[in-house]
Amino acid sequence: MTVIDEPLAPVDPDRFRALLRRQAASVAVVTAAGDPPVGFTATSFTSVSLRPPLVSFCLARSSSSWPTVAGAEHIAVHLLGANQREVAQTFATSGINRFAAHSGWRPGPYGVPLLDEPVAWLLCRVTDRVSAGDHAIVLAEPLTGHHGEGSPLLYHMGRYAALQPTTKES
Repeated sequence: MTVIDEPLAPVDPDRFRALLRRQAASVAVVTAAGDPPVGFTATSFTSVSLRPPLVSFCLARSSSSWPTVAGAEHIAVHLLGANQREVAQTFATSGINRFAAHSGWRPGPYGVPLLDEPVAWLLCRVTDRVSAGDHAIVLAEPLTGHHGEGSPLLYHMGRYAALQPTTKES
């Protein structure tokens, strides 16, 4: 067991961010129908429950996407592949029309934008929004989805990364 023999430092926002950068996370783009539609890159996507199926993601309530997501009945979550770094960057860029900057999408059920060629996507019905600090936790029930092939895009230490293929030992 490691003993900490230094004074305990408070976890302020900068230290919290530095600590959480050490956690590798899958990269997702969440989209919602609107006029215009919205989409944003999220690394907070996670499964919540199998029975019933539920997923969640977090979104800052100060985000330009929040007003649309706050009223959306349906959203889509796209798990990006290792070859989709540019898609992740586009949907993480503030102050641009993300759907004009990324032409690889089509309207899906309920008008929710569906991106081309993610590793997997889920079309979901929003079931709840929970206020949590300066963010909201959005809970959603998957209604349908699809998965393809490929390695996921990850985010770690402020950079996009991909899994390295493993070699089978003899």
